[in-house]
Amino acid sequence: MPDTPDDSRAEEWVSETGDVRPLLAPPVTPLGRPIRLGVLISGGGSTLANFLRCRGEGLLDAEFPLVIASRPDCGGLQIAKNAGIRAEVVSLKDFNSTDEFSERIFSLLREVQVDLVTLAGFLCLVRIPSDFANRVMNIHPGLIPSFCGKGLYGMKVHEAVLARGCKVSGCTVHFADNVYDHGPIIVQKAVPVLEGDTPQTLAARVFEAECQAYPEAIRLFADARLIVTGSCVRILEQPL
Repeated sequence: MPDTPDDSRAEEWVSETGDVRPLLAPPVTPLGRPIRLGVLISGGGSTLANFLRCRGEGLLDAEFPLVIASRPDCGGLQIAKNAGIRAEVVSLKDFNSTDEFSERIFSLLREVQVDLVTLAGFLCLVRIPSDFANRVMNIHPGLIPSFCGKGLYGMKVHEAVLARGCKVSGCTVHFADNVYDHGPIIVQKAVPVLEGDTPQTLAARVFEAECQAYPEAIRLFADARLIVTGSCVRILEQPL
């Protein structure tokens, strides 16, 4: 994780090289305008579709200046195209290192001046630069810290939950850092594991929870109701 002070609402911080840089997240005051979201995808784009649905229903005041896909065959690219959203493909295989791959992604995100980056089923690890500390969110289809980390994603999570005989599962929205499924937890929602569940039926139930949790976390960010202290996130009743 980038070297930031414990209270991430500070307006600026000094890097190890002595540079003073603005710390833009989480916001100290409500944005008072639509939040500009960058959306990173690796698959069918179901989370992007949910964001767009929420915006259409007045549940998410957001603009989508850019979608970045890790593969040219991502179904989510068509969703972006249909919505008139700029979409770019940035594939890890086209770069010599994760650092170069990440720099290209964040260069594009800076170009369109996003407020927040949302990992929406994005399966590649990215190196988060200091100016995006606590400005990148991820959603995981499990209750972190259980059933998470490298190799545990998508249906593999639900298979593992059922194999362990868990009675509840759910989803977690958290600020991403440079470790898989790590970083301060913002929102969690639990769902029951029912007798006779398959990975597919459990996945569908968890996704219903995801459709509520991710927009909720984004609204909290835009409304300046999040304080990151160390590895924990405090949720304020109202902005300071």
